[in-house]
Amino acid sequence: MAQSDTVTRILDTAEVLFAERGFAETSLRNITSKAKVNLAAVNYHFGSKKALIQAVFSRYLDPFTQRFHAALDELENRYNGQVIPLEELLETMARTVLEVPAERNSLKVFMRLLGLAYSQAQGHLRRHIQSEYGEAFTRFTELVRQATPELPDAERFWRLHFMLGTVIFTLSGLDALRDIAAKDYQEQVTVKDLVRRMRPVVVAAMNAPLPEPAGERHVHAAT
Repeated sequence: MAQSDTVTRILDTAEVLFAERGFAETSLRNITSKAKVNLAAVNYHFGSKKALIQAVFSRYLDPFTQRFHAALDELENRYNGQVIPLEELLETMARTVLEVPAERNSLKVFMRLLGLAYSQAQGHLRRHIQSEYGEAFTRFTELVRQATPELPDAERFWRLHFMLGTVIFTLSGLDALRDIAAKDYQEQVTVKDLVRRMRPVVVAAMNAPLPEPAGERHVHAAT
């Protein structure tokens, strides 16, 4: 078997097992057994489990960041120095997120992996993502800041992560949501349908009024 085939088999198996079981619960022996390769092959190509986890993410994030930078370039050229509307920015990110996994038919796996990156203690992974891909997300965040100047930076941070959580939960549970929609509402739902429905929700969340300070809430409750 050619070297590239071995690497692909290891990565294909690792990403599915990580998404199903989690990072800590998936051993290298689980991966080698299902991929039908020996442990020496994993060590030779990746060196460690941490490096394998990072490689699984890089296989998605390398093409994503390339496409995302190109899409943001196109937006900035189109608006020619003017503020890009929030709806355009969110639509562009959603479209780019969907394009990359669609090439390998694994959107659900990618979303589950993203959720695990936040929920499991993988400091090395967050450092890797920040180091290798932070520029794209920093650029996007700055454009969102320009589109939402009324939001304090801390509030914008939270809302972006609430939005990310909504997207990850929805798309990682895609099969279950489709089943519910078909059974209870007689709807056949595509990924594009879900994105169309999510868009006004996340835009409204980003544009929602600022929450009242805790002290003011207590005053209103008392009166």
